[in-house]
Amino acid sequence: MRSKFIFALLILALASLACGFNIDLPKVPTPGPLVTEEITVPVPGAEGTRLKLSFGAGDLTLSPGAESNLVEGTASYNYDQFKPSVETDGNDVTIKMGNVEINGFPTFKDLKNEWDFKLGSDPIELVIEAGAYNGTYEFGGLALTDLSITDGAADVELSFSELNAAEMSFFRYKTGASNVKMTNLANANFSNFNLQAGAGDYTLDFSGELQRDATVNIEAGLSNIIVVIPEGVNAIVKTETGATNVNAGSGWSQNGNTYTQEGEGPTLTILVEMGAGNLSLTD
Repeated sequence: MRSKFIFALLILALASLACGFNIDLPKVPTPGPLVTEEITVPVPGAEGTRLKLSFGAGDLTLSPGAESNLVEGTASYNYDQFKPSVETDGNDVTIKMGNVEINGFPTFKDLKNEWDFKLGSDPIELVIEAGAYNGTYEFGGLALTDLSITDGAADVELSFSELNAAEMSFFRYKTGASNVKMTNLANANFSNFNLQAGAGDYTLDFSGELQRDATVNIEAGLSNIIVVIPEGVNAIVKTETGATNVNAGSGWSQNGNTYTQEGEGPTLTILVEMGAGNLSLTD
């Protein structure tokens, strides 16, 4: 009887405390009418441009095809705070989404935010900073001198279907728990490629024409990684792995933690550090 009485007092105490608190729940964004804006950014100078795209959530599509400008395309959104802005400072151009904080349980379900941009053929140092989004990137035929992508939980498809017209010094990709597929990476014409990834599934397909010796550094947590290197390409893969399964195809020879594929032309050297997961080497 005494325990029931104490329990009842606790319930009353908690109820009275709850009445003394004001709980501010996150405000759910209200979608409005769909707005589509034309985005046109001229080339700011003749010595190369640094283009930064700051994108939160939604769908981001990039491809070649801007005829005489740096960027041509559309931004479509149904929430006023998604309205993008363009800032130019000398040869630095930034296109960014409006400052939006969507915290707690509200989702992106009824909101739309879509950028569909074509990039010009002038030399570009491209920086992409994004959150949880879908990315579709076709970079073939552009002239990217440097490429840096940072995102959160992303679903991305990236391709260089044609040779990058500029020598790319660095290609950096830093991501969280994502699903990323990159194809025709030899056409990126890079010297160094660094991938930092958390959990997720990643495909790195080095098809295309390797122009010179190149180095790839992969750092990943609990991931499934597929590395595709066509038959006939000189390749060396060195692994430092924890609880990771390494599966190499028949064209690879193994010496300890080093896997080698014999071929002709430039050499692709890949260093892999993985905490756990699966690493597949295939052609």
